[in-house]
Amino acid sequence: MSLTALLLNSLALLLACPAAWLLFVTRLREQRAMARLAAQSELRAIDQPMLFLDVLTQRTHRLFYRLGFVWLGLALLVSLFSTRL
Repeated sequence: MSLTALLLNSLALLLACPAAWLLFVTRLREQRAMARLAAQSELRAIDQPMLFLDVLTQRTHRLFYRLGFVWLGLALLVSLFSTRL
């Protein structure tokens, strides 16, 4: 394996690890928000309207998911490119 391919593989790893961490943390935050929402809903009377996540929280989760998957895709492309060298 040439030095260039090794450096590109290292770059791909440096891109993939934070992306995977971002996806993991986003999923954890989403699960916590849903659990908090479920706990609040159980305390409410049955004739009160349902509780939903606010729009800002949903947009934040979607943004972080998109960023994580874009970085994972970029890491995959860099890794594939390094095998062509």
